[in-house]
Amino acid sequence: MSVISTTNLKSLQKIYSGKVRDLYAIDDQRMLMVATDRLSAFDVILDDPIPAKGQILTAISNFWFAQLADVVPNHFTGDRVEDVVDAEDLPQVEGRAVVVKRLKPVPIEAIVRGYLAGSGWKDYQKTGQVSGIALPAGLVEAQQLPEPIFTPSTKAAVGDHDESISFAQCAELIGTDLAERVRATAIALYRAASQYALSRGIIICDTKFEFGLDQNGTLTLMDEVLTPDSSRFWPADQYRPGSNPPSFDKQFVRDWLEASGWNKRPPAPAVPLDVRQKTADKYREALTRLTA
Repeated sequence: MSVISTTNLKSLQKIYSGKVRDLYAIDDQRMLMVATDRLSAFDVILDDPIPAKGQILTAISNFWFAQLADVVPNHFTGDRVEDVVDAEDLPQVEGRAVVVKRLKPVPIEAIVRGYLAGSGWKDYQKTGQVSGIALPAGLVEAQQLPEPIFTPSTKAAVGDHDESISFAQCAELIGTDLAERVRATAIALYRAASQYALSRGIIICDTKFEFGLDQNGTLTLMDEVLTPDSSRFWPADQYRPGSNPPSFDKQFVRDWLEASGWNKRPPAPAVPLDVRQKTADKYREALTRLTA
């Protein structure tokens, strides 16, 4: 299966390449956002892409943007990709690009946790807290939290590491009013998405949202939403508190990298094709379950 690790469109000017997405300028109000098949793990871009990943991510995000449109405005303009890209560039963007508004990014990762896993579990084991939020004693790994919690992090540049911050630090960074709006909106999005996903047999353990502000200061959901790259999905029928269920996300690759003994600094080791293909299969299964 062919993969696209990077894009080089002739009809638009590239303005940014992130961990996964390439951005192209259309005009002062709009951009083209293209999801490649690149995969990042531990904030390092791997050399080995995941087959069809960008198209699967785009389909999942597009589904959620529509599903959650009543909760918060999103970055879509309503324009068609084929109307802003020349025909010669279409093979690079087919099924993996969207036309979006130019927004002023809110410079934090808006992370919401409904279950105790990953770095949150490690934090809790050491301190009894997650991002400064005190939790009840005696919780076990993967246990559902009494209420979803907002645990923001810094938004690092490509190649740097995001760092967890408290809500107070978040408020210092972006202002109290905006921090409270982001927290309330992120938790509302998580609640709505979690309820829907559970009806499809998927537990959303945690997820990351990104927001921007339009020219009127309206908080707007952007980038990607509730994909296997930005979320931890668990099959509900295999969930047992005390251990992590097998996931539908890039945790499969993360686990392989952890077992490899890699020090989590560039360059990353080469990921075998079978591991990458199984990851693609997990992504596709998540899409099928959510949208079928």
